[in-house]
Amino acid sequence: MQTVYETMYILRPDLGDEQVEQNISKYENILKEQGAEDIEIQNRGKRRLAYEIGKHRDGVYVQMNYSKGGKAIAPLERAMRLSEEVIRYLTIKQEVKSEPVTETTEEAAA
Repeated sequence: MQTVYETMYILRPDLGDEQVEQNISKYENILKEQGAEDIEIQNRGKRRLAYEIGKHRDGVYVQMNYSKGGKAIAPLERAMRLSEEVIRYLTIKQEVKSEPVTETTEEAAA
């Protein structure tokens, strides 16, 4: 069984594209330094928030999926909590079952 983590965070809407990319690379580097692997980052872009957060109605959504990053979560979330650019973040843990490899009838016949 493999553990996969997903961190979703929302950046302030008034940040420029360059600042958004700097924040994304900053958090990606934190994950890499802590030993996370298979890092996938999706910039979901600016979207309307369901409710106002700190006088912001919009936010830039970013999703990061990674594995083997259990010890990376605390430093990552600490950096996000201290950052004024991040208005919300959430990390979830997913258990992914590995399918055992079985031979098909064609391979068995060969």
